[in-house]
Amino acid sequence: MHVFVAPPARRAAALPALLLGLAWTVLSAPVADAQAGLRPMTFLDMQQMRQVASPTPSPDGKWLLYTMSTPDWNEARRQTDVYLVSMQQGLPSTRQMTFTKDRNETSPRWTRDGSAFLFLSNRDAPESAASRNQLYVMRPDGGEARRITDAKEGVADFAFSKDGRWLAYRSGKAGEEQIYRLPGAWTDTAVAEPITKHPTGVRTWQWAPDGARIYFVTPDAIDEDEKARRDKKFTVNIRNPETPVSSLWALDVGARTTTRLTAGGAYSADDFTISSDGKWVGFRGLSPNRYQRGITSENIYADLYLLETATGAIERLTNNAEIGESGLSFSPDSQSVAFSGPDDLQTYGMSNSRVYVRAIADRGKPFRKIGESFDGDLSIRFWSKDGGTIYFNEGIRATNQIVSLDVRYNTVRPLTEEKASVAVDQDEDTGVLLVNYADGTTPTTVFTVDTIANASTRSAWRQLTDPNPQVRGFALGQQEEITWKSRDGTTVGGVLVKPVGYRAGQRYPLIVAIHGGPASADVLGFNGGYGSQVYAGAGYVVLRPNYRGSTNYGNKLRTDIVGNYMAPGFDDIMAGVDHLIAQGIADPDRMGALGWSAGGHWSNWILTHTDRFKAISTGAGTMNWISMYAQSDVQRNRQFYLGNKLPYDDFDAYWNQSPLKYIKNAKTPTMIHVVEGDPRVPSPQSIELHMALKQLGVPTELYMYPGNTHGIPDARNQLVKSVSEMAWMDHYVRGMGKKFSWRDVLKTLEDDAKGGPKAPTEGGAKP
Repeated sequence: MHVFVAPPARRAAALPALLLGLAWTVLSAPVADAQAGLRPMTFLDMQQMRQVASPTPSPDGKWLLYTMSTPDWNEARRQTDVYLVSMQQGLPSTRQMTFTKDRNETSPRWTRDGSAFLFLSNRDAPESAASRNQLYVMRPDGGEARRITDAKEGVADFAFSKDGRWLAYRSGKAGEEQIYRLPGAWTDTAVAEPITKHPTGVRTWQWAPDGARIYFVTPDAIDEDEKARRDKKFTVNIRNPETPVSSLWALDVGARTTTRLTAGGAYSADDFTISSDGKWVGFRGLSPNRYQRGITSENIYADLYLLETATGAIERLTNNAEIGESGLSFSPDSQSVAFSGPDDLQTYGMSNSRVYVRAIADRGKPFRKIGESFDGDLSIRFWSKDGGTIYFNEGIRATNQIVSLDVRYNTVRPLTEEKASVAVDQDEDTGVLLVNYADGTTPTTVFTVDTIANASTRSAWRQLTDPNPQVRGFALGQQEEITWKSRDGTTVGGVLVKPVGYRAGQRYPLIVAIHGGPASADVLGFNGGYGSQVYAGAGYVVLRPNYRGSTNYGNKLRTDIVGNYMAPGFDDIMAGVDHLIAQGIADPDRMGALGWSAGGHWSNWILTHTDRFKAISTGAGTMNWISMYAQSDVQRNRQFYLGNKLPYDDFDAYWNQSPLKYIKNAKTPTMIHVVEGDPRVPSPQSIELHMALKQLGVPTELYMYPGNTHGIPDARNQLVKSVSEMAWMDHYVRGMGKKFSWRDVLKTLEDDAKGGPKAPTEGGAKP
């Protein structure tokens, strides 16, 4: 192995490539020869990945419409077009249907007879109203698209009635949208007519199967004072503000009259579904309490209800304080209803989800719990035609698989055993099966399979999309699932990504990339773990541990951290590091750790409990659980993990698990990242860490990104985070380059404008 390190005089010139992961700082000549024409992946490559969305089969199941968005890096935006592919021929038949360079086409939907399709686009909107879409129609054999709406405020969304008689869409000022309709077989002279004039507008809506009704949910009132004070620029934000509850309504399409179906203020209607025979509507009722309808805690203070459409009678199906169930799902024959929820429906916790099923006619009788034998989470994706089987997707160790639940015999069986991330969905109208697949060398790609029984046979799949063929030109590190023993003997697993050109027996600098959650898991997908392939291309080995608290490895491993949050996961991570050292893979003198959210929590714990790492980068991590409890938007979750006590009842339970208590142990240079308005792990937690390290004289930088989300919302700042983080690791772990230079990030834009790497066109027929 030949190791190249630029001399000091040349490092500044080499840094731009270094920051983008292009520096071949650890590269063997034989490997370079063997991978001629390939290059390492960069952080900019990550930002330039194209994304497929809205897959929509034609009524006869022969064609698939989908959208593909392409990043425009220089303009810091994405542009979306519509594509068409044959479900039988797959990739060779792919055609791009729309070509608007700086505008977007989204939400394609077929007409009921399959002779044409509709989509939303802002192609004719002026720059001042670029967010306003209109409806367009186009034939699948090509030709120009025709605009069929001229809505002043644009079209928000649309849907055909099941019988194809009507096309309805929603339009109006934000929060005041109404429903309009056109004939399903419209003509150029057809004029859209409003069919609602609801005082609070129409929010979520859906056609009934017979096309005679539209169901919708909307607030009971509009707070005129709230609206007026915002209009007058009194923009103070109130924590968990008082807001009107919402109700479920029915619109008689023919008579254009509306009927309120829920009332009383006991709950706020939300998230409804309709049985295939139209006789039942299942919906969730949220708590009317303003503090229980928060950002993410709403579903734990909610229950499920069943409405009989003929009589309006409502049955309450669950009555579980602090328990979150899924929405209701009806069997294809509309005879049974089911939902998924925790194994223990009485106590808040992280127990495995089970499926609860009952005949609709058994009013008032308890649900039957099924799936207890499976040590994982059950959910409901879709049913078999006869209602005897429920199919869902679930993580199993370091993979995601397709799983079946036999409703009659209460047995659970994985249908796939791929060393990959696999998920299946079924189109509700056509029954077409679509499989999303990703592995170490394949970004997320859509396949189809004729029957669910064939899902386990890869040769039976047909590939329908190939949005990122450029990855075949990248030199990628080998990815594999590994296991090791933790300090207490518990078996722990994770994903190992070896450096490009890895050679057995040689030690490499190590990055420990810690996932968030913690109720999540790293799997054998593409480039997970904060851009692990970019690090692999730069000569690092990457460990992505599924530490205690993670999903996919059983209920015990997920809940072992309750009441002792930090220590078990720390032991698991460090045991994984020691395992790689013992295997002769990792260099114990060149190690760095990084993570976001829960990954940031454990990065902070590592900082305050060991000095074995040369560098740490922590993103949105907690420092002080006492203050974090009140600052975060998921108080009940924090309370559960820290022993089910309020901090005001037991400060020590929170303080003993806080990295800040042990901050004087910190010695490792630490970079800190956080979004200023993060609601989940608020930025004061990062400020506390930064101030402490400054006072202790530990090298540190704090990058605070604009926004109000838990993740960095914009692409350019995502790149800044990745590039600066890698520069920090290179500097402290490998003794290379500067810690960070803005000039080098700016140069990425210049290089791209001059013709940097571009994504090839979608596989198949050329436009």
